[in-house]
Amino acid sequence: MLNGFDSSWLDKVLSNLTSIWQQPQNILDILIVAFVVYELFAVVRKTRAAQLAKGAIVVVLFYAFAYLLNLRTVVWIMTSVIQIGFLALVILFQPELRRALEQMGRTDKWAAKWLKNRKMDPGLREQWQNACLAICDAAEQLSDTNTGALIVLERNTNLSEIIRTGTPLNGDVNREMLGTIFYEGTPLHDGAVVVRDGMLKAAGCVLPLSDNLEIGKDMGTRHRAALGMSENSDAVVVVVSEETGIISMAKNGVLIRRLDRQNLFNLLQEDLVPPEQEKPQKQSFWRKKNEKGQK
Repeated sequence: MLNGFDSSWLDKVLSNLTSIWQQPQNILDILIVAFVVYELFAVVRKTRAAQLAKGAIVVVLFYAFAYLLNLRTVVWIMTSVIQIGFLALVILFQPELRRALEQMGRTDKWAAKWLKNRKMDPGLREQWQNACLAICDAAEQLSDTNTGALIVLERNTNLSEIIRTGTPLNGDVNREMLGTIFYEGTPLHDGAVVVRDGMLKAAGCVLPLSDNLEIGKDMGTRHRAALGMSENSDAVVVVVSEETGIISMAKNGVLIRRLDRQNLFNLLQEDLVPPEQEKPQKQSFWRKKNEKGQK
């Protein structure tokens, strides 16, 4: 004791902290838990589950308050409620838990750099380049006429389930085809078009809607569907607003708005067509011999 102050508890805390940091597995354990908690809050914060999470925190705090005041009846009731609360939380947070597990199961995030730098087949590269040009031309034309459009470009996540919700086409991507599909009088104009390997696979497809509460009120169902598709996969989604004609692109749960034709083309090229790898120039035998002689 020092001047009436008992420092034994402080010594115990410092010794516990020292023992924790001396063992590497404890540091790894703390980092993993912190990362999981951070990701959980990040997922919950942008959805309707945020209000439910606040309610659960209030219940836990009320239970702690009753326990400290030794309110036995209240504690008994709260204990019974908490026992079934975990099962209730699983049911209430089912959409968010499913989305989180889907994101954990996606390997494209971990292999994105490798996939971006991999060598693409020249034929596939040409198909994607033609598709990007046609999509940009169509988006510009649709924007001028305030015609709504929703174009999904498949990357590494397989979108077969989304394709099955629409009408199969299996055709080339061109401006005339996209303009016809999204024309207001056609039966497929309300759905989305899915492009796979630079080819038009299906039209009139149904996309999952985003639960993001930060979406502006000036954006309708098309933008919410584009965000939902980009949140559940690594697909790139091009959106043309029917009300304003604004061209947008959704990627990884982020919506990039007010794009012109050139900016859209640059973004699509960056995401869908990896840069060509320059082949090393082979030196001839006589050139190598002359270089050695000069040395």
